[in-house]
Amino acid sequence: MWQIIYNFHMKQNKPLRTFRISRFINEEAYGGIILIIATIIALIWANSAFYESYHHIWHDVKVGFAWGDINMISSMHHWINDGLMALFFFTVGLEIKREVMGGELSSIKKASMPIAAAIGGMVIPAILYVLVAINHPEYLQGWGIPMATDIAFALGLLALLGKGVNINLKIFLTALAIADDLGAVLVIAIFYTDTIVINELLSAAFFLGVLIVGNLAGVRRTVFYAIVGFTGVWIAFVFSGVHATIAGITIALTIPASTKIGEDDYIKKLSTCLDKFKKSKPNEHSLLTQDQAHLINNIEKINEQAQTPLQKLEHAMHPITTFFILPIFALSNAGVHIEGSIFEMLFHPISLGIIVGLVIGKFLGISLFSRLMVWLKISILPDGVSWNQIYGVAFLAGIGFTMSMFISDLAFKEEEHKQIAKVGIMAASLISASIGMLWLRLSIKK
Repeated sequence: MWQIIYNFHMKQNKPLRTFRISRFINEEAYGGIILIIATIIALIWANSAFYESYHHIWHDVKVGFAWGDINMISSMHHWINDGLMALFFFTVGLEIKREVMGGELSSIKKASMPIAAAIGGMVIPAILYVLVAINHPEYLQGWGIPMATDIAFALGLLALLGKGVNINLKIFLTALAIADDLGAVLVIAIFYTDTIVINELLSAAFFLGVLIVGNLAGVRRTVFYAIVGFTGVWIAFVFSGVHATIAGITIALTIPASTKIGEDDYIKKLSTCLDKFKKSKPNEHSLLTQDQAHLINNIEKINEQAQTPLQKLEHAMHPITTFFILPIFALSNAGVHIEGSIFEMLFHPISLGIIVGLVIGKFLGISLFSRLMVWLKISILPDGVSWNQIYGVAFLAGIGFTMSMFISDLAFKEEEHKQIAKVGIMAASLISASIGMLWLRLSIKK
């Protein structure tokens, strides 16, 4: 029986880790397609005769609660960007911790190339944006917008190329985007925080300490981390001045990443239960006997002990963020109402800086820094991946949609500037996607 379970995990003779990565990538790919559909719907809705209803639903409808001095009533748009996106960042935090502890970022050899590529893909776009907007100081705060990569969009398009795409290329893009996400989080926390309320941050630190102590004490109940994380850490961040989504990342880092029993104990206990189940006398009808039901309950407990809360939570949260939170975010944020000349918006310093940063900056940063790591013999190219394919992925990484739009809302105060930034983000993402897909299609054929 154990051999059957093992063979299931070794699906198509692939290691378990590759199987998990394939599942992760497939979810992101399908999520990217849904994200594209949500974006198109938002654009059509915001530029149709029903624009007023679009604005009313996301900006005028107020929801929430008030209790004493605590006022948590705000617009749907605000709840999505501060609430649902905190869950998205929580999932990102789980992914980062998992990759650092046992994935593609767990060693210098594995992590050096995607991390270097991510750094290049953040620094060069920011520099190019500043160079474009240098004569307009009021627009310079948008430098962080072209630093981000949208992993769902990028992997969704990569999936459209079919099975000809090497799995190692997808893993490289995934690791690059996760490192990129960590960089974007740091940028938001450090550079896009206006005022800081120290007392609230101290309160958040206290509750984070409670979560860390719980982890060290062996608390594995996810409900404990959910209650303390929401009522303590997240609410404190809401009133601290630091964006609430950072709470999601910090809470994720406190989630236990160890199993309660080791692999040998798991195999031994599971084998014992399975042997007893095989020897138990079966019923003459479809119902289980009392002994069989008891053994199955024991197997469920053993399986629970053999899983890490981190991976269990990530497995549960990933479909929610991919198929619900990100499409809702796109629907509420991508609806750019275009008034006046689209060309004027595209050639505005904000928009132009974003386009240059995402299309050219991402390509140059990722390509040059990847080349540098291989030239220094710190890294090697992934098996079966050519430099032409790395260049194609570097263009795909210029799709900055979700994170870029999120940062644009933080960077600019005036609605007009936000709209121009979003036009630039969508134009840059479209150009990057088109070049990247064409480049990869040609390189894969060769």
